[in-house]
Amino acid sequence: MKSQFSLRRTLLLLLVVLAVLLPGLWGAGLLPLPSRGVPQNSLLVITPYRAHGTWVFDDARVGLVQEPFVAGIPEMIDVLVADIPQADQGFRMTFSAQEFPGYDKRLTWNRREGDGNWYTLDDPPMEGWICPALLKYYDDPPQQLYVRADPLPGE
Repeated sequence: MKSQFSLRRTLLLLLVVLAVLLPGLWGAGLLPLPSRGVPQNSLLVITPYRAHGTWVFDDARVGLVQEPFVAGIPEMIDVLVADIPQADQGFRMTFSAQEFPGYDKRLTWNRREGDGNWYTLDDPPMEGWICPALLKYYDDPPQQLYVRADPLPGE
């Protein structure tokens, strides 16, 4: 008796094999998923500075130039850098969705508005809106953001 393979059976078999094989390859780290262009690192670093009367930052990795912080976030940054001399010329801001040793402040997600998200700071009590640029670093707005401010090296 002849074995007959139809195109339909071959495609079905291929789909079943892929459905079984791909999750295993991905789970083993052998098949990365596409990202938004920035590695999903635990710790991320930007260098905010003052321009045009507000805090801004550049990040060539994600195509941002003088991206402004607005709606309460500049005031939070002022609190964060209060002890850093000449912070307005630039400082290193490390941030993460996970708690890390030595973080200075924790922001808690409050609500979405428009394309951005409102976060609250507990001490001192403040609220600020983080623009959609946050989604260049995270697929979804984190429930918590942990931040640390340090002077730039050599300062």
